[in-house]
Amino acid sequence: MFRTPDRLFRVLAIAEAITWTILISAIIARALGAPGVVVTIGGGIHGFVFLAYAATAVLVAVNQRWRAGVAVLAVASAIVPYATIPMEIWLHRTGRLRGAWRLEESEDSRDRLWYDRLMRWFLRRPWMLGALLAVGIVALYVILLLAGPPGGK
Repeated sequence: MFRTPDRLFRVLAIAEAITWTILISAIIARALGAPGVVVTIGGGIHGFVFLAYAATAVLVAVNQRWRAGVAVLAVASAIVPYATIPMEIWLHRTGRLRGAWRLEESEDSRDRLWYDRLMRWFLRRPWMLGALLAVGIVALYVILLLAGPPGGK
């Protein structure tokens, strides 16, 4: 399913947009009289997918060798409702999502950097990479939950 970086990025960009709809709908529902827990649930789902999208954007950025500004813009697009969709379209149209996962070292000197070697090692072990990302995302999610909601209570 995620044999290429563009497929993984597209799925997470769409998921992030869907969770914006869930969160916005929950806020409207609360304003119309629904219990506040709907925002807690919608916000929790959105927060988790936001972190997964950000992790995916960083992974794809390293694999595709995006400049730092492009990577930051990709992650930041999740802050604006639905902006991950036009971001994915722009990245696709400009060729920044083209290509495969870089599983082998090439003649490019950048392939000898420690983080490129580490990324290739994990990409050749996708279950391990997925587990590591899941643990990292869950850990960060729990830390943020303990810190409290954005803007305080």
